[in-house]
Amino acid sequence: MIVEEITMPAFEAGLKQTRSAILPVGSVEEHGAHLPLGTDTIHVYELAKKTASLRPVFVLPPLWYGLCRSTSQHAGTVGVTGLNLRAFVLDIISSLYGQGIRNLVLISGHAGGTHMAFLVDAGEEAISRFLDMKIAVLSVLDLLKDVPSGLLETPGDSHAGEVETALMLHLRPDHVQGTSPREFPSFPPFILSRNKRRFWPNGVWGDPAKATVQKGEALLEHEVKGLMNLLNTLEGFND
Repeated sequence: MIVEEITMPAFEAGLKQTRSAILPVGSVEEHGAHLPLGTDTIHVYELAKKTASLRPVFVLPPLWYGLCRSTSQHAGTVGVTGLNLRAFVLDIISSLYGQGIRNLVLISGHAGGTHMAFLVDAGEEAISRFLDMKIAVLSVLDLLKDVPSGLLETPGDSHAGEVETALMLHLRPDHVQGTSPREFPSFPPFILSRNKRRFWPNGVWGDPAKATVQKGEALLEHEVKGLMNLLNTLEGFND
């Protein structure tokens, strides 16, 4: 059930089928010279909607903005602070609880470590407030850790590389503008840099040239299976 598309009576009827929901979180962030700024949000929202086509679950409208630290100086990146992200997500969770949702998967298409930490913190605060609510927090990269051997060719691929380019070739081929050179960031360990683009000039983490439509289709199918399994586990979880 895609929440933005259903009516009030349909939402009420849906609660008789499920008390589970997916909240997709994305970003407005550079993705090299070839992928759109909304890649993270497009990806995670399509993943959630595909999952909802296979089992009863509410899919919330996505959050388009996230905490973008490493890419903050690249053109087109528009981010929010961690505290604002945490507060906004916590408000949404509180409202969902009031509407009868008891199982929530908070899944992010943007996998930055600081961004994810604030999402986890919002979830932790929510389960301390609402003792009968169950929450899972993860990024799409967590679903891709165990992809079938031989599917991907780029070790360490993470951002605007083989994986995300393949997914966008499958989901939004008209949004993909050619490719970008293979690149990996070279940030110094532990040291916080003011000039982040110096260490990551083109905003690619991987090799976009290795992407194909077929890989994108297989990757999305793998993610859907993983998200379905997580929902089943969450609904049966007892703490």
